Amino acid sequence: MLTAALEVVVERGFAETRISDVAVRAGVSPALVIYYFKTKDNLLADAMRWSEDAWYAEMAARTSALPTGAARLEEVVSMSCLPGTSGPTEESWAVWLDLWAQALRNPVVRAVREEFDEHFRQTIRDIVRFGQERGEFAAVDGDDFAVGFSAVLDGLAIQIALGDPVVDAHRAFTLAMHLAAQQLGFDWESPRKGGGRRGKARSVARSVAR
Repeated sequence: MLTAALEVVVERGFAETRISDVAVRAGVSPALVIYYFKTKDNLLADAMRWSEDAWYAEMAARTSALPTGAARLEEVVSMSCLPGTSGPTEESWAVWLDLWAQALRNPVVRAVREEFDEHFRQTIRDIVRFGQERGEFAAVDGDDFAVGFSAVLDGLAIQIALGDPVVDAHRAFTLAMHLAAQQLGFDWESPRKGGGRRGKARSVARSVAR
């Protein structure tokens, strides 16, 4: 049912998704969906949380296998920007734009958005701390960097999601990494080629796309 909910959101948008649509896609009755989730808001919030948790689990597995803070940060930015890295798709960006818009007025969605963003900031904080402990990164405030850097990734993501002709995925990736290198005090040169989509590599269905 969670996968079905994400697929329907991709096709119809958050506001236009109905429990009956999700039930048809999942091959169950609307009553069963209501039994488990009570409301449409709860269903969609749980679907997004499930997708996000899967994405963060993959990110944790990838980054923990890398030996340096710079490599770990690059992997996070790559998964947030570049296609072919379990990163973003056109559909996933549409879902995130819907999520942000709904969060303005929907307290259930707002809570999910806050949870996701704090998880992302904590991931960045942990990488900064790891790099500082190894002597790779300058002694910057990890919390300030995490807040600013995650906001930069989100801003680039919006440009990519809207199809801005100036900001493609590869450019967003490169700009973000140059900024991180400048602020954290490490050397970096782009090893990656190609371009693609959204910058917070959070995917629709990160799990659906995967």
